[in-house]
Amino acid sequence: MRPIAQSFFRRLFWLAAVLMLLANAGAASDIDPYKILGVSRHASQAEIKRAYKQLAREWHPDKNKSPGAQDMFIKITKSYEILSNEERRANYDRFGETDENQHRSQAQQGFRHFHESFFFDQTFFHFRQSTRDFADSKHMLHYEQYMNEIVPESFRRPYLIKVTSEWCFSCIHIEPIWKETILELEALGVGIGVVDIGFEKRLRSLLGAHRPPSILGLVNGRVTSFHRGVVRENLRQFVESLLPQTLVEKVNDNNYLRFLNGWREENKPSVLLFDAAPIVPLLYKLTAFAYRDFVRFGYVEQGHSDTAHVLQQFSINAYAPTLLLFKENPEKPADVIQSRGMKRQLLDEFVSNNRFLLVPRLVNQKFFDELCPVKQFHRRRKYCVLLITGEDEALVSVNAAFYDFASSNSKEVLRFAYVYQSQQKPLCDTFLSKEELSPPQVIILERRSSTGKVLYRTVMGGWNGSDEDKHRLHKQLELLQKDPAYLNYDAMLPELNNELASMFLVQWLNSAYDYLSQMYFDILHSNWREMMPIISLIFSALFILFGTVIVQAFSESGGEKPGKPKANKSSRPAETSPNAENTASQLSKNFVEVTELTDMTYTSSLVQLKPGHINVVLVLTDSSRHVLLKKFAKEVYSFSITGSGWPLLLAMALGTRHSDMELNEGTSSHEPDYTGYVLALNGHKKYLCLFRPVHVDDKEDSSRSSDEDARAPRAGVKTRSKGSSRRQTSSTPHVCSKLERLSLWMERLMEGTLPRHYVPSWPDLEALQK
Repeated sequence: MRPIAQSFFRRLFWLAAVLMLLANAGAASDIDPYKILGVSRHASQAEIKRAYKQLAREWHPDKNKSPGAQDMFIKITKSYEILSNEERRANYDRFGETDENQHRSQAQQGFRHFHESFFFDQTFFHFRQSTRDFADSKHMLHYEQYMNEIVPESFRRPYLIKVTSEWCFSCIHIEPIWKETILELEALGVGIGVVDIGFEKRLRSLLGAHRPPSILGLVNGRVTSFHRGVVRENLRQFVESLLPQTLVEKVNDNNYLRFLNGWREENKPSVLLFDAAPIVPLLYKLTAFAYRDFVRFGYVEQGHSDTAHVLQQFSINAYAPTLLLFKENPEKPADVIQSRGMKRQLLDEFVSNNRFLLVPRLVNQKFFDELCPVKQFHRRRKYCVLLITGEDEALVSVNAAFYDFASSNSKEVLRFAYVYQSQQKPLCDTFLSKEELSPPQVIILERRSSTGKVLYRTVMGGWNGSDEDKHRLHKQLELLQKDPAYLNYDAMLPELNNELASMFLVQWLNSAYDYLSQMYFDILHSNWREMMPIISLIFSALFILFGTVIVQAFSESGGEKPGKPKANKSSRPAETSPNAENTASQLSKNFVEVTELTDMTYTSSLVQLKPGHINVVLVLTDSSRHVLLKKFAKEVYSFSITGSGWPLLLAMALGTRHSDMELNEGTSSHEPDYTGYVLALNGHKKYLCLFRPVHVDDKEDSSRSSDEDARAPRAGVKTRSKGSSRRQTSSTPHVCSKLERLSLWMERLMEGTLPRHYVPSWPDLEALQK
């Protein structure tokens, strides 16, 4: 009976759970407050309130007589009630709970807790699997949510993320401080997140969180680790350190006029906060970070000697913080608020309602999208009145007249702006080319799609700033509000040029400064786990670099030296030549560079010579080196530049070694004289060609000996030895004449017609020097 009862109750439980899920899903799908109000899930309270007011006026039953107006008005009101309350909004974001389905959710949650604590199993009783409270559940993050929502939102506000896991007993110690901190920071506008690395493995790898508990900061899509003690003040300072250092400018008597007049260059309103605190409040910094693309922020410290004139200029009350917002007029603020306890909602509404100048300049596509939004369903139409003008001084009065008209005709449905034709030529040509108009002109337009489709109409008569032009524009705007079909042209607008692109270098320098500061911060706090990939990359690059240098040094200087030459079993004996002392000298234009054959260049020049290379070696003595070296370099110069591939080959061949040639096997008692001998060595195929020097009294015999050397090597050697003995008794010939026939020999060397003397292996250079 027991297995049957367990099976029955399990089926009953799953049936009840499915029914509750279906009922909850049906109730939750009745209303979507974000969709009804037409705001995003990241909308601020000021944006939600503004959308609610506009829709309430549009769908109020007293003004809208359509059949569905009353139902729509009720949905708008309920949506605003949900989103205006932070707790109810968080419940909806997390669980989709509204007033209608909240009791169902609570019942389901209670049933789920019962199932977690008490279910049918062999042990019959079971403890709860999680001790996570509601605060953590409300801020729990998932990988898709992090990538699609949190990372884009981090460009508007910083996030403080706690990394935890199931059965993390260390997390219990920081839980009270964490709760107090998030209550304070969330009210200031800081985003809060919790990541369970036991279930979110992809998110754990992305964040670099390897063990709980950890606290991370996220701003501008970049993750930073918290390394100090988990104290409320340290967490607050950590969030403040995440923000850029140039958000708020300190303003005093010396620079307040420059700050307020900066709207011309930066095309932004200016906000000044007057407070007695010596440092800028965190709430003000967070607001400045959220609206940094639209508004400039300054801070004036009350009670300081350098700010007395500013306080007197604007009649500031020193007993409460004061916010002044300036637009085109630096002498008179456009809006003012003063409160002892300023909250984030008040600041958001104040700045959001004044984030544009009265007549701003269109500088990029993002600014155009914010100033002139696309028409949405059940939203009031918004029209943009655009002045196409220039930067000439003659048009200053024309632009000023347009600003005066905008000042006296400011309405919620109208947005005024101007654009320079020279800066936004594609946009201006789209409006002016159809009617062949020239600036200055006024265009009334309405955006219909985010792809660039607009409806527009050109104000006839142009714009000169006269009273007649103002009257004509005012009349056409009244006709437009009565009949939206008044816009009779449509066009596809190109994307606007980014006029702020010249500031890219400054932005890059600021980003580089923040990156270097972050690296210094990580190194200072010994965040070795996060720094390990960078350190490993640096050391790997250094190891490869120094390893390559060391290998090259050993291969050039201390490479493998050849073994002792083996006995030659063929009929041709191995021939040797003494050390060729070719001094490495950089000769003039008509000479080649001759390199001395030493133990440093022996292996690379002879033993490891690449195929197709030939070494030409001149045998010298100390007494004849200066004379024969110049003659040798001049004779072989023409052969070093012959043929398409020979310059490189001969240049390498000129830095080669000599071989072991045993030319003296006779019985002469005199030391043989090898001065002027030239050897062409092929290190790869292990053969050489020999040139014997020319004598003054027997040039023909010298040339013949070079040609017949291979056919009778031993006889040639004996004859050469007798000739050497004969020259010892005769008068000493001119040394320079020994290389007169070298050019002819070189030609035959290039032709490949010279006899070749093969050797079994190249001897060691030390053996030649003995």
